[in-house]
Amino acid sequence: MFELDYRLENDCVDIGSLPLCRILLMKDANYPWIILVPQRENISEIFQLDLDSQEQLIWESSFVAERLMSAFDGDKMNIAALGNVVPQLHIHHVVRREDDAAWPNPVWGAVPPKAYQAAELDQRIRVLREALQTSTFKPAV
Repeated sequence: MFELDYRLENDCVDIGSLPLCRILLMKDANYPWIILVPQRENISEIFQLDLDSQEQLIWESSFVAERLMSAFDGDKMNIAALGNVVPQLHIHHVVRREDDAAWPNPVWGAVPPKAYQAAELDQRIRVLREALQTSTFKPAV
């Protein structure tokens, strides 16, 4: 049975799911930052997914990246699957802008995380859910 790593659960807000992945919003208002977590047990690397799930992950990641860039008028999309601290496979999608707090450096450790104010969090979730509506999304294979 799939269980979300407790660190992801603590550091993120669950905003929905796609056929393969849970969609999480990182609790850092410095950046529009989504994390996709394939809902598979005991997976820490993309190559551990079966081929259909690997293809689905690429579709979902591309879908999320494109929608985030459009919704937040980004200059660059950073996508990373590190897993050094949280071994459960998860893929970061961070919209970068030339005026963001860390530009042009990586977001990790650049500045302290900025907590969302309640209204700001509600607005961000609304924008993300609207942007990530899946009516045109490729169905799971």
